[in-house]
Amino acid sequence: MIQEASAMGLLRTILIILLVWFGLKILARLFAPLLMRFVAKKAEEKFGQRFGGFQNQNGQRQQQQRKEGETVIDKIPNQNRKSNEKVGEYIDYEELN
Repeated sequence: MIQEASAMGLLRTILIILLVWFGLKILARLFAPLLMRFVAKKAEEKFGQRFGGFQNQNGQRQQQQRKEGETVIDKIPNQNRKSNEKVGEYIDYEELN
């Protein structure tokens, strides 16, 4: 049994697609700011855990007290560097024109 597409069926399908499209746009405008706020808050927490201050027992952050302009060195470089005297042979050359 073969069914033919009718004009009313086509219009109804297009109308349903448009309603779904506009419904999704309206929902996106409502929920996008909430979603962005949530994502920004999570990123701020992760950044704070890595680079920010410490957290006390109540979960509040405490920043280290530093004077303005103070230089802080977190890692002291290894002082046991050995220079390799036998790097290679020096070859003197002249440019040819």
